[in-house]
Amino acid sequence: MKTFVLILKIVLPLLIVAAAIYGAMAMIAAKSEVKTKKPEVPPPQVRVQEVSFEDRLFTVHSQGTVSPRTESQLVPETSGRVESIADSFVPGGFFEAGDVLLEIDALDYTQAVVQASAEVARMGLLLAREEAEAEVARKEWDELGKGPATPLTLREPQLADARASLAAAEAALERAERDLSRTKVRAPFAGRVRQKNVDVGQFVVRGNPVGLVYAVDYVEIRLPLADDDLAFVDLPLDYRGETSGSPGPRVTLRAEFAGKDHAWEGRIVRTEGEIDAMSRLVHAVARVTDPYGRGEVAGRPPLAVGLYVRAEIDGRRARDVAVLPRAALRASGRILVVDEKNCLRFREITVLRKTRDSIIVGGGLAKGERVCVSPLEAVTEGMKVRVARSATEGEEL
Repeated sequence: MKTFVLILKIVLPLLIVAAAIYGAMAMIAAKSEVKTKKPEVPPPQVRVQEVSFEDRLFTVHSQGTVSPRTESQLVPETSGRVESIADSFVPGGFFEAGDVLLEIDALDYTQAVVQASAEVARMGLLLAREEAEAEVARKEWDELGKGPATPLTLREPQLADARASLAAAEAALERAERDLSRTKVRAPFAGRVRQKNVDVGQFVVRGNPVGLVYAVDYVEIRLPLADDDLAFVDLPLDYRGETSGSPGPRVTLRAEFAGKDHAWEGRIVRTEGEIDAMSRLVHAVARVTDPYGRGEVAGRPPLAVGLYVRAEIDGRRARDVAVLPRAALRASGRILVVDEKNCLRFREITVLRKTRDSIIVGGGLAKGERVCVSPLEAVTEGMKVRVARSATEGEEL
């Protein structure tokens, strides 16, 4: 019995191991052959834009600050105490050309006119007396004298002195009357008061400014332009001995005031006489007439001096150009065209202008061609792609 148990303990594990080996070999023999399949990589999906041609008006952008065309210090030409000041002579007040802005005490100047008038009358009487005496002397010499008379005999020096004295007296009267008229300080042009330095009762001195005024018939804005922008706008250029007769390009000025955006129309009237040595910019000058008029746009504020504005200058018109998104332009300066088999092809183009969002293409494309506007990391000529949809039109320049 013990021998049988011992044999069972030895033989039974061997039988189990043999059965497992046999089962594994049967499973291996019964398995079907696995066929390997190469994984398919789908071509990348891209967005395209179909090429269409149009006429496009270039726009050049700039910015500047509104400044008056004329700004002057108001300076009295006489001295004295200020007697009165016009209601309009306050900072921000409007006035017309010839308006009396302030009056200076005129008593001393009135008396000066009276004295000068008396001197003119006295010199006139002296001249009349000398003329009469000269006439008597001439007649006496004609009757009694012999030979030619000397100038002194005919009282010619005395007569010349009397005439000169009368002329000097008349000049003094004219000067006194002019000084009297200048006791009223008048506006040199229609404008607005920027600064007031005097008030009633103060003593003003000839030549010392009493205020700062500027004209309001039109304002000007200096607009800096880079050299790259000059190719797209026709600026008025003046040569020595010549003036540009044609009006400059139209400019639209925009500014935000009281939370709203407003626009004014103007014209480029000239370019400044030199190029900025530091920035290498050319400054064009835009002009807007009647900036403080109400105008036809309801609720639009005046184009006030000192306002910061953005400018859009109408440039040259390009014919039959294609406008594409900036993303269509690759680092090499070329673009990618998707052909009829949905394969990418590199294409050389003529770029007329680049902006932050768009490019204007003047050559190298045909109508209806599809341009890839999606970013791609690695591109090869003839690479297969899937077309998703057309991109939206680029932003207008």
